[in-house]
Formats: sequence, C-alpha cells, structure tokens
Amino acid sequence: MSKQIPLSGKQSSVSPWETVGRFAQSSPVKTIATYLLLGTIAVVMLLPLVWLVSTAFKSPTEDIFQFPPQFIPAQPTIANFIEVWQTNPFGRYLFNSTLVALLTVGLNLLFCSLAAYPLARLDFRGRNALFTLIVSTILIPFQIVMIPLYILTVQLGLRNSYLGLIFPAIASAFGIFLLRQAFQGVPKELEEAARMDGCSELGIWWFVMLPSIRPALVTLAIFVFIGAWSDFLWPLIILDQPEYYTLPLGVAKLAGAFSLDWRLIAAGSVISIAPILLFFLVMQRYIVPSETGSGVKG
Repeated sequence: MSKQIPLSGKQSSVSPWETVGRFAQSSPVKTIATYLLLGTIAVVMLLPLVWLVSTAFKSPTEDIFQFPPQFIPAQPTIANFIEVWQTNPFGRYLFNSTLVALLTVGLNLLFCSLAAYPLARLDFRGRNALFTLIVSTILIPFQIVMIPLYILTVQLGLRNSYLGLIFPAIASAFGIFLLRQAFQGVPKELEEAARMDGCSELGIWWFVMLPSIRPALVTLAIFVFIGAWSDFLWPLIILDQPEYYTLPLGVAKLAGAFSLDWRLIAAGSVISIAPILLFFLVMQRYIVPSETGSGVKG
C-alpha cells in the first residue's frame, strides 16, 4: 500500500491557533487565562463596530453619546437607512465600489501570479536581485508616488474613470511576494510531470500551479478587496464627478450633507462595510491548507 512521503524535508503544518490550543490544554489555569485574554481582545476590537451598528438603528430621541453607552437601541428603527438611501445615490456608490473592487482583485490575481511564477520556478540571471527590488518597494509609502501617479493618470486620460481608479492597484509587491512563496511550496514533481506531458510554461502556470495555491490566491483576494473597497485617498484625488464616487467618498459627502448627524453617518457606514463582511464570509471557506503533495505517491 503506497503512502505519501514529504518531498522537501519536514515542514511544520501546525497553525498558530493549534499552538495556542495545545498551550491552553496544558493546565486548567492556562486554559482560563488564554480564553480570558482572547475574549478581552475580541471585545475591545468589536466594541467600535457594535457601537456603530447600534447608532445606525437609534431613533432621534435617543442620546448616542450617553455614558455608559447603551448598545441596544430603546426604539430601534431603520429610518436612518431609508433616509440615507433616498437622499443620496448610495446605489450608484455601491455599484462603483463593487465594480472597482472586483476588477482590482481580478487584475491583481492575474498580474501578481504571472510575475510570481517565473520568480519562483524559472531559473534566470538576476532573479533574486529582481525579486529583492520588487519587495523593497513595499517600504515606499503611497504618498511619495501619489503625485507622479496622478500626473501619469491624467496624461493617459484616465481621470474620472473606472480605469483611473484601478490603475495604481492592478499589481502589488505584497501580492507578488505572497504568491511567489506559495509557488515555491508546490512540489516540482507536479511541474515536471506536466512538462513531460507536453504542457507549455503558460499551461503549467494555469493548470498546475494556480490550482495548487488556491488558499494563497483567496488570501490575496481578500486583502486586495478590502484595500480597494475602503480606499479613500486615491478616489478623492482622481475623481471630481459624483457619478464615479465610491462608498468611502459617499460617506464623507454624507458627513457634510447632514452636518455630522452621526445616526445617518453610522447608517451609511454600515452600508459601506456590510459587503466586506459578506465577501469575507463567502471566501473564508476556501482558506484551507493546500494538499499540493497529494498527487505525488511514494
């Protein structure tokens, strides 16, 4: 009976959460301390979100700044959401954000994987130097390249356009780094078998490598989607026509339109973050360990 054997030495597949679990199982005291610590961190991180949702459902007669705060509205209402939706083109903002985020995710997965594959699997002169140069660009803040990007975008005629919104984010050094590391974990035997079957390099990239790194692709998709969806600075610079506004710009406009009515601003913010939570809940099921070695038998 054949069994699977490791191809590149012993590699630890223990996740950080499994490590925490094993530590917690060592004694009841450590178990209680671990769960208290994790629970405290979770509560602290969730409090602003709970307050935001609570404020969005509160009626005008309730004091949203009372202390201690009342997280459960005394008179819950959806009037804030209705007013925000009817007085502002939030449907258009939602469409713009969705289109820009999905196109940005698709282009990132395409270009980052195309760049990462040769850096991980092909042997050519200057490969390591090129990879180091790409990764080093992570250290450059966006504010430094913002003005050159704006000038280039305007010269290309992409101002006030969807392509102009996507242009600076069609690829990222972080994405190339993440996918390169994932490609390096794919057994070479799978690649060699595909090459022996007459598969081209592009075919190996598409049919062998990409399916093998699906968890990394999903992880990158989540990061890129959240970044594109919540981006405020670049749309603020490149847009001056409201029909192209994304949700962050729409919420900022809402703040001025209602003179800081926090109930309406909270309702607009809830509308803005709900798709991110939905996208994460849909995609997290695909973040599982990749069984790239399952096709190699010993």
